[in-house]
Amino acid sequence: MRILGRAVDERFLTHRLKSTSSAGIVATIVAVGLFVYRDYADGVWSWDLLAVALTFVGIKMALMAWYLFTD
Repeated sequence: MRILGRAVDERFLTHRLKSTSSAGIVATIVAVGLFVYRDYADGVWSWDLLAVALTFVGIKMALMAWYLFTD
């Protein structure tokens, strides 16, 4: 555990937070892009991709409100 204590510091946690947030945003953009592409190319709505995108947006907005009122 001493090795992890040296490797895991505030900078590591900040980088992990930023990378996780960026990954979530990029994944949502890809899901929305695929949804729009399938709508234009095939004329079919992919409800699973729409659900992924809306879930991310809902969670992001709920957490932003939570942090606004509790911080």
